[in-house]
Amino acid sequence: MFTLGFPAAAFGTNCYVLAPGPGQECLVVDPGVGVEAQLGEVLAEHGLKPTAVLLTHGHLDHVYSVTPVCGGVLGAYIHGDDRYRLKDPLATLDPGLVGMLEQQFGSSATWQEPEDVVEMSDGEHLELAGLSLTVRHAPGHTEGSVMFSLGEVPDGLAGQVDVDATVLSGDVLFAGSIGRTDLPGGDGNAMQRSLRDVVLPLPDSTLVLPGHGPATTVEHERATNPYLQGL
Repeated sequence: MFTLGFPAAAFGTNCYVLAPGPGQECLVVDPGVGVEAQLGEVLAEHGLKPTAVLLTHGHLDHVYSVTPVCGGVLGAYIHGDDRYRLKDPLATLDPGLVGMLEQQFGSSATWQEPEDVVEMSDGEHLELAGLSLTVRHAPGHTEGSVMFSLGEVPDGLAGQVDVDATVLSGDVLFAGSIGRTDLPGGDGNAMQRSLRDVVLPLPDSTLVLPGHGPATTVEHERATNPYLQGL
């Protein structure tokens, strides 16, 4: 599976591009702040054609560029419990943070809702761009946070890392940490249940591509992540 990830221009949010291989249709996952130019370069360099945009949750740093990336043609996939966040994610931000973004990028922050929003549900199987994904609802960071599971791993990993599946974990699970639960819509108890019932049952041989920071594996996090201990 062709897999390329790069950080957005703000908040270090990882944007991922997934495809069966170069020159084919692809998926874009979590297009955050200021990713359009770099994403365009990636698509052009590898001859990729996006067919859908997948969102692990509705926070601004993961969805800011969803509308220009979708371009009125592609569907934006989000869990139903976070659907409301796409109406105007700027409205829930602290004004000081909005001002910081405007100062950094030299223009006023604006928002337009995607034209085609597709609501996902837990356990749903998606067949998109020649890839098969399973939606795993894992609330706690937000009400509609999800992880996407695939039975494939990025090209070049075979024989180097002992993994045979991939999960895009959004802000549910990071290398050595988890997503915060003190923002609006966050729930510490729900996060504990998600970690226990959704994350820990994943096989150790699962590669984790998180919403922020470096990749990891379920095996490594099970053994070392302090937030998974004792669950």
